Amino acid sequence: MLQLSGQDASFVYLETPHTPMHIGSVGIYDPSTAPGGFVRFKDVLSFIESRLGGARSFRQRLVRVPFDLDHPYWIEDPEFDIEFHVRHIALPKPGDWRQLCIQVARLHSRPMDLNKPLWEFTIVEGLDNVEGLPPGCFALVSKVHHAAIDGMSGVEMSAAVHDLDASMKPPEKADDWRPENMPNVADLLTRSYFNSLRQPMRVMETIGRSLPGMAKLAATVSKGDVSIANTKMAPKTRFNGKVSAHRVWDAVPFKLADIRAMKEAVADATVNDVILAIVGGGLRQYLDDKGELPNESLTAMAPISVRGEGEKAALGNLVSAMVIPLGTHIADPLERLQNVHDQAVNSKAMTNAVGARTLADYSQLIPSGLAGLAARLYTRVGAANTHAPVFNTVVTNVPGSRVPMYFCGARMVGMYGTAPVFDSMGLINPVYSYGDTIAISFTCDRDMMPDPQNYAAALRSSFDALKAATIGAPTAKPAAAIKPKAAFGSKAASKPKAGPKSVAKPVVPRKPAAKTATSRKPAVRKQGAK
Repeated sequence: MLQLSGQDASFVYLETPHTPMHIGSVGIYDPSTAPGGFVRFKDVLSFIESRLGGARSFRQRLVRVPFDLDHPYWIEDPEFDIEFHVRHIALPKPGDWRQLCIQVARLHSRPMDLNKPLWEFTIVEGLDNVEGLPPGCFALVSKVHHAAIDGMSGVEMSAAVHDLDASMKPPEKADDWRPENMPNVADLLTRSYFNSLRQPMRVMETIGRSLPGMAKLAATVSKGDVSIANTKMAPKTRFNGKVSAHRVWDAVPFKLADIRAMKEAVADATVNDVILAIVGGGLRQYLDDKGELPNESLTAMAPISVRGEGEKAALGNLVSAMVIPLGTHIADPLERLQNVHDQAVNSKAMTNAVGARTLADYSQLIPSGLAGLAARLYTRVGAANTHAPVFNTVVTNVPGSRVPMYFCGARMVGMYGTAPVFDSMGLINPVYSYGDTIAISFTCDRDMMPDPQNYAAALRSSFDALKAATIGAPTAKPAAAIKPKAAFGSKAASKPKAGPKSVAKPVVPRKPAAKTATSRKPAVRKQGAK
């Protein structure tokens, strides 16, 4: 048995019927590269089953301590059944992008069974009318509970079911997995008792490690190297109240080369800075169209991985966080990028002074029973509607593979993210990169954002404005820009005026990838099909 950390356990305690705490991805695949040019569902089952040894999360389930007197444990599930975790559905005709977005949102809104290993894969076939994709593509929609993985360890889990070519070679390492017996109540309570005796020592150890960092932070603030002027509560928006049980989802892909060229307009700016500036511009336009744009800047929480080289395969979460203003009060896109970069540098300096790993360790000090009770009470009384939020949204960047990946012999042509929302934080923006594309996805409460196509259009408009203000070139259409024409029919606000051009060298956009008119066989055949 392996006990969850306080940070991992917090995601279990936050789980309610309206706030399932799982993250995931939406991978889209072209089956023409697979043997025979198609993929059967029974092939998917056998392929995933042969790769289960590549990640511990696949066959470990939670065991909770009675009355949540201590954090839960992971055990190797003695009742593991792969067919419970791998499912198969199809979109109705015509099978366009908007239908996929709706289906992903429905799948994501459903809580998982906490008495099973905390992951689900759903094969969605019938993507026959998505612009930029050949007919016959299918999607793999994954869900993994946040207690089991963070963004970086999720990459490791994804790697377990992907190859670098279409050959589908079996893993070299033998699978020596063994199930465990369920622990009895007396054993769990005994462990809880001895853990409680050690808790005061953990508190003193964590405080002792943080004191030098606090002193360093105070010194840097006094010297003027770090500013604490913006360390205040965020403005209240439509995204910062009690969430419902329903979700919306969409994703907007961009050329990674464009993002990298845009960051050169501001000295020492990063890809993350550009992404944050685009999200800030998108939120500014979306809220301004509704007459709800606050005078103060919205803020984003950006997770920071503190996972070391030797911890890449470790279960659970090893993350800290920064809170960064998004510059939504600034109309000029180039000025917004400069502001986001300056604020990010300041936030990183504050986090580094204390120590990101030390900040993450503070989650270990939360009493388990109190954490669960507080989370349930916060949701039940609707407390999120009564106070200003700590931050308005989350922007989390997960780097992906730069080389093509294959699932069951089918080549991946797109990768996008899904993530949880909860009371007081109803919008999250996972950012995934794959190949030469980087995509800003978003998951939001449906009542807070009934028109996700408008926010997607606002993100595109923000990208176009920032690109015009930095490199001045017309927008290059992404090679796999999976967007139907119908998605652009919504009312969009006018584009912000372009700021002054910088001296950065212009980037010549590539020509769009040629479409293929070749018809394909269905992506996935039902089990038993020949």
